[in-house]
Amino acid sequence: MQFEWEGVFPAMITAFTKDDQLDLSTFEKSIQAQVDAGVQGIILGGSLGEASTLTTEEKKTLVSLSLEKLRGKIPVILNIAESATKDALAQVALGEKWGVDGFMLLPPMRYKSDDRETVAYFKTVAGATSLPVMIYNNPVDYKINVTLDMFAELATCPNITAIKESTRDVTNVTRLINRFGNRFKILCGVDTLAMEELCLGADGWVAGLVCAFPRETVAIYNLVKNGKIKEATAIYRWFMPLLELDIHPKLVQYIKLAASETGTGSEWVRAPRLVLEGEERANILAVIREGIANRPLLVE
Repeated sequence: MQFEWEGVFPAMITAFTKDDQLDLSTFEKSIQAQVDAGVQGIILGGSLGEASTLTTEEKKTLVSLSLEKLRGKIPVILNIAESATKDALAQVALGEKWGVDGFMLLPPMRYKSDDRETVAYFKTVAGATSLPVMIYNNPVDYKINVTLDMFAELATCPNITAIKESTRDVTNVTRLINRFGNRFKILCGVDTLAMEELCLGADGWVAGLVCAFPRETVAIYNLVKNGKIKEATAIYRWFMPLLELDIHPKLVQYIKLAASETGTGSEWVRAPRLVLEGEERANILAVIREGIANRPLLVE
């Protein structure tokens, strides 16, 4: 399907049962909550989706269920996060076979490739598909920075059309626009910087806490794009303690716990992750429950 990299794209959590199986009924409920809130697409198998722990068959199941549930209403994007180029190419081929609408592409995992190697990797993988590709630039977590000069090389690939901007430097949005105009769509990938980057011209938001608070996330995006900055700021200020759960090494456990509390998911994670317990769990629950208790009234 044809789509634009604009709006809110949830990085979907993967629902598991207590005995470590895919929880498809809860996952379907999660998708419906996102659709009801008005998101513009969903991303499967990202870091928040515990991609490194999913089998190929489980990824296929999640894609198939999503496509069946959505029926072309919004795009289904598959994340590609592999260590070897040949494995990334194989995953792209499978994604196309399964019927996904586009890909989010990380740099090579585990090996810190240099600039030449990173560009070659992106070009090779993107060149194996005609589907739209969004490059995920997250040097903080993945130790590889995709520079402006590297994006200039990638601009020769017509289907590399978007950037998930997660450098945590909001000025990079301005640098990208100054250098490339509208050649790439820019989507903020850090929840705690989303409103700032949207105000600076970012086209969308690859969001994490949206998995627990979809309506509030979409409301901020829509208000900013409609120039209602004061209204968006009020929601954003309420949201910030919750959004900070997205920038912690245990973001998966934290966001899943939040989704469990709001009824849009469950807290079960796949080992080696473990569900939260003790003082840590109590502290995170306090943040989540305070946010729920003070949830803003949204005007449709």
